[in-house]
Amino acid sequence: MYRLKIHTYFAAAHCLTHYQGDCENLHGHNWRVEVAVTARELDKAGLGIDFKILKAETNTLLKTLDHKYLNDLAPFAELSPSSENIARFLYQELSNKLNTDNVRVEMITVWESDFANASYYE
Repeated sequence: MYRLKIHTYFAAAHCLTHYQGDCENLHGHNWRVEVAVTARELDKAGLGIDFKILKAETNTLLKTLDHKYLNDLAPFAELSPSSENIARFLYQELSNKLNTDNVRVEMITVWESDFANASYYE
């Protein structure tokens, strides 16, 4: 197996719902996102998946979140836009786009600060 990773980012505001504390108030983060995929085999060029494709699909998805109020977006209408739920959302959406017989999204990690992150995998 091969594991490939990219790091990218987006900025957005949110309020945690059903939470008591400062984070229930409107605030924002510059989230860093790590996408890890696995590939069983390499193609003729020696690639599991072209980083260009991995970056493009990830950045297209992140554009739907970037500089938005996450609580107003459909994926978080009934779900608190926590780092955990953002990671799961990204995992599910990227899996729908990228998964093949050979390539699988392995894990998404969302960093809300330099010292705090949440990951989702199945």
